[in-house]
Amino acid sequence: MKFDYYQPTELLYGRGRVKELGEVARRFGNRVLLVTVKEVPAVSSQFAMVKSILTEAGLEFAHFDGVIPNPTVDSIAAGARMARELGANSVIGLGGGSSMDSAKAIAVEATHEGSCWDYLFYKKAPTSKTLPVIAVSTTSGTGSQLTQVAVITNPKTRDKSAISHSNVFPKVSIVDPELMVTLPPVVTRSTGFDVLCHAFESTLHPKCNPVIERMAWDAIERVSADLPRVLADGADLEARESMAWADTMGGYCIASAGVTLPHGIGMAIGGMFPQIAHGQSLAIVYPAFCQFTRKCAIPQFARLARILDHSLEKATDSDAAERSCAVVETFLRKIELRLGLADFDVLESELEALARQSAVLPDYTNNPRVATPLEMLSLIRESYPAQMSN
Repeated sequence: MKFDYYQPTELLYGRGRVKELGEVARRFGNRVLLVTVKEVPAVSSQFAMVKSILTEAGLEFAHFDGVIPNPTVDSIAAGARMARELGANSVIGLGGGSSMDSAKAIAVEATHEGSCWDYLFYKKAPTSKTLPVIAVSTTSGTGSQLTQVAVITNPKTRDKSAISHSNVFPKVSIVDPELMVTLPPVVTRSTGFDVLCHAFESTLHPKCNPVIERMAWDAIERVSADLPRVLADGADLEARESMAWADTMGGYCIASAGVTLPHGIGMAIGGMFPQIAHGQSLAIVYPAFCQFTRKCAIPQFARLARILDHSLEKATDSDAAERSCAVVETFLRKIELRLGLADFDVLESELEALARQSAVLPDYTNNPRVATPLEMLSLIRESYPAQMSN
């Protein structure tokens, strides 16, 4: 067996590790750009604490709070201008995937000619001039703190794509579960399901290897057990810690293997319909994806079904895999995330365009069963009916 595994990001994991942020940032210079969403009551104390840490470390910093869900080329450009004006030596992404992806894209645009959109995975490669990124995760879901990917949306073309290059890996990642206890349920469930998707899709990916498999199945077991716990009690620090570790493992998995069909569709959904969060887009498509794929990956779908439903532990692989789609739907309902495109006022007339856009990124080609254009449209149509009232 031959396989590759590469992970250059230094990980600082555990309760209270955010206190080391100032010391970490000083390694790269004395001027840093802090990248976050707008301040709201749920994050006010976090922002104040982080700013105090940076000040006590003697750092000069500017705060870019223009991060939006599904970050756009315009929001990245605004952050890059601030980084250049400051003469930033590094960029801190504090928050969820949108904040960390924004920090990565800003780190590229601030040091290169043109726009971040010029450095997508199929265009020019970002160079070593990219500013060092320090990722501080406050959610348990995106894995962005450990990947070489920065996802960006171009509203003019309704296209969601990504920078993907080793120069974009964060230099340091701080994963402190204490930062996650105030995360609201709507974000907890969406990002938490994203963890399961990262882990499971990595087991289906052609680049899957024994290292990834071990982490992926551990992550899925933790999501199954502990995502319902944190939804029941957001202050359950033990469960938050477990989810943070699951997210960390999911990040490692997708950094070295990758994702498959659902993420390609999910990216297209986010690009065309930015009102839909990434985790929600995955929840929308997963039931149809399971039906489409399960016969071509019976061992993986059987194992997923047994983790989510322990009553299937003695079932044959064939029977467990056949039940996996219903089991996934049951889990989605349990975490209140069973959704359809129609729940977000997507027009049926947009489905053909969405199907075409879902085949733009190469993720779908990594699936055990590769969808034809007609099959892609069928998957989209199956994911359309409203589910919230069901």
